[in-house]
Amino acid sequence: MSSSLRARPRSRWWALIVISLTQLVVVLDGTIVNIALPRAQAALGLTDGQRQWVVTAYALAFGALLLIGGRIADYVGRKRIFLVGMIGFGAASLYGGLAQQGWELILARGLQGAFAALLAPAALALLTVTFPSGRERNTAFAVFGTVAGTGAAVGLLLGGVLTEFADWRWCLLVNLFFVVIGVVGGALFLIESKAEGDNRYDVWGAVSVTLGLGAVVYGFSLAENGWGDPLTITFLAAGLTILGIFVWIESRVAQPLLPLRVVADRVRGGAFLIQGVTGAIMIGATVYLTFHLQFVLGMGALQAGLASLPLPLATMALAPIATKLLPVIGPRPQLIVGPLIAAAGLFLFSGITPDGAYLLQIAPGLVLLGIGMGFIFIPLQNLALSGVATHDAGVASAVANSTMQIGGSIGLSVFTAAYAASVGGRAQADVAPQQLTDAYSLTFIIGAILMVAASAIAVTMVRGTKEELLPAQSAPVLAAH
Repeated sequence: MSSSLRARPRSRWWALIVISLTQLVVVLDGTIVNIALPRAQAALGLTDGQRQWVVTAYALAFGALLLIGGRIADYVGRKRIFLVGMIGFGAASLYGGLAQQGWELILARGLQGAFAALLAPAALALLTVTFPSGRERNTAFAVFGTVAGTGAAVGLLLGGVLTEFADWRWCLLVNLFFVVIGVVGGALFLIESKAEGDNRYDVWGAVSVTLGLGAVVYGFSLAENGWGDPLTITFLAAGLTILGIFVWIESRVAQPLLPLRVVADRVRGGAFLIQGVTGAIMIGATVYLTFHLQFVLGMGALQAGLASLPLPLATMALAPIATKLLPVIGPRPQLIVGPLIAAAGLFLFSGITPDGAYLLQIAPGLVLLGIGMGFIFIPLQNLALSGVATHDAGVASAVANSTMQIGGSIGLSVFTAAYAASVGGRAQADVAPQQLTDAYSLTFIIGAILMVAASAIAVTMVRGTKEELLPAQSAPVLAAH
């Protein structure tokens, strides 16, 4: 394989373009639908409880299946699974764009997440084997990381443009253009590779973790009916029990889907917990900010997309600073201070009013939230691989991304339950702007409390000198935020 790569050096850079395009699709699909969600809800008659599943279905399927997706790509063939994932993602996007009923859109989003769980780890593995070392590797991962970092901003802007000037359905159908380029480019420029060794799959581990996480998230989504509701308690209890079974299975199988040593380390475990809380905010709380911009302040889709941009732009601007500070002060100070800055931004959101000015009530909070996230993302990418053996690096990367997505799924369910309780379970159309604003404010207060908790996790679990906390060599972590 290496000789083939040396014989065709230009093909590597074309491969980088194809792989980076893939990462852009995976990341922007986490935000592009958020802007279109109000119009999709109206067009398909989704209830307030159902609309969260348009976001949750994607995040849950992506997060729950990412570990097994990476295993399948390693053993079946990364290029082959890349192409399968691309085609499947395109088919799911087409199905969602043509959906005539709410359940079809939710199912399509779940299918998108499932195929993204095949596509994303295959793309990262292909990038790793295509650029195995040297300056070209550093350049390739810098390009890949930049695309991942801009994906959220592109999704917000593109979602606003498509929804405003075309139709909300194009927020899904636009993926077909990317898919065609990805399939053709992948077939031409990507080179097949497989992992060596035992290729047995941990089937029961995959089944139990998927069922367990699904039951937990569904249980949280039922909490809008009350935390004492029998179904809520049943699904939460069942989900936790099944996850306990998953841990038992992983401790006994020869080829575990998730080697427990990856998450048992205190520092890494703390990083994964912080990643989960971060996902709850970035995937969950920001949805309700979008609702406030459109439902209360009356912004159009494009205006709301533009209004949301200070968050990802602030994160992108802060990232180089956080990167330079990392070897100087280490990850711990950033992970303590970053969540507190983000919490301050969320707390500012809690003061919104129905007639409040965007520049006074929204923009400052977005900038603070973006700065806080910049201080969080950079050290988390390093800590996820702190002290990880080379053969566990891929699993650790997948866990970091899974916790982000699962945290977002659970977070959005919790915020939806708080919102439903605040409005008394009434449909949004029957709720006055002031009551809507109060409900959204409650979700932001909960978000601020969660970010303070993330800072406390860093204080108690992320301990050690900067030399101890920073690995000598950091493998890339697939950015999903």
